[in-house]
Amino acid sequence: MGVLERFRLDGRVAVVTGASSGLGVAFATAVAEAGADVVLGARRTQRLEAVRTAVEKLGRRAIAVPTDIARPEDCRALVDAAVQAFGRLDVLVNNAGISRETPATEETPEQFREVVDTNLNGSYWMAQAAGAVMRPGSAIVNISSVLALVTGGLPQAAYSASKAGLLGLTRDLAQQWTPTKGIRVNALAPGLFTSEMTDGYAEGYLEAMMPRVLSGRVGQPEELAAALVFLVSDASSYITGTTLTVDGGTHIA
Repeated sequence: MGVLERFRLDGRVAVVTGASSGLGVAFATAVAEAGADVVLGARRTQRLEAVRTAVEKLGRRAIAVPTDIARPEDCRALVDAAVQAFGRLDVLVNNAGISRETPATEETPEQFREVVDTNLNGSYWMAQAAGAVMRPGSAIVNISSVLALVTGGLPQAAYSASKAGLLGLTRDLAQQWTPTKGIRVNALAPGLFTSEMTDGYAEGYLEAMMPRVLSGRVGQPEELAAALVFLVSDASSYITGTTLTVDGGTHIA
C-alpha cells in the first residue's frame, strides 16, 4: 500500500455524531471525500438532511439518524442503523458536544451535569455501542479540546472537565480494545476553529487570544478534518491511545 493510499477510507462506514453543523459537517464530508459511507447523528434533524445531501454529492452513501448521545438507547440505535444500512461499522467520530460559560459559583448541578452527560458520558455510550460491533482495523476518535490541557480565560469548568475526561477515556479504551479487538482509539484536541462555538464568543475574545496562538490565526475546519482523516485511516495504523493537538501551538504558548 502506497503512502497516499493509506489515507483512503474506501469500503468503510463511518458514524459521525454532532454532524448537523460546524466541525461535524467538516468531519462528515472529509471522511466521505476519503471514500467512506457516512451515518450522521445529531439532535437537529432538519440540518442533518443538508449534510446527507452534501455527502451524497461526493458520491458516497449516507443516512441521517436523530440522536441524543446523552441517551444510551439513542447511541445503540445509531450503531444499529449503521449496521442495518451498510452491514458494518469501521469508524466512530465522537464529535457531539455542548458548551456553556458559567462562573463556577453560579453553575447549578443540572447545568454542570448536562455538559458532562453529553460530552463525556455520551461519548462513552457511543464508544461502547460501536465497540460491540466493530471489526479489527476499526478506529474511534474522541473530539476533545485544547481546554483539556490549558485554560481559555472563560468560565468553562464543566466543558474543560468533560474534555479532559475524554483524554482519560481515550487511553483506557485503547488499552482495553487495541490488543483484544484490534480497535484503535485516539483523541483530537482542537484549538480555536471557525465554528458555531467561536461565533458565540463575546466581541474581542478571539483577538485577545491571538497572542497565545503561535500560528497567529483561527484554524479552518478543513485543517482539523485532515487530521481526523489521518487518525481514522491506515495512515495512523500504529497509533493508539494518543491525543493529537491541533491548535496552532496554543498549548505551548
